[in-house]
Amino acid sequence: MTVVSKDVVEVRHTGGHKLWMRFRDGASGEVDLSKALEFDGVFQPLRDEAYFARVRVLEETGTIAWPNDADVDADVLYALVTGKPLPKF
Repeated sequence: MTVVSKDVVEVRHTGGHKLWMRFRDGASGEVDLSKALEFDGVFQPLRDEAYFARVRVLEETGTIAWPNDADVDADVLYALVTGKPLPKF
């Protein structure tokens, strides 16, 4: 069985709480995280668009994160961008 890496390799803030992402397997697209995240707890600073725009790729974990170390699982991001279901474990 071949496992395809769903690591995020590129991310760009596109306005509001939207991000465009490209994954290692070539899939790419935009997602509005305001519809997917509750901005409470560690995600509360992300309510501020300027702070949200400081997103970056964490190469060591293959996902995205912000300066306060808030991150989102790459499998969740892949499902949001591609519309494919989350893997079952």
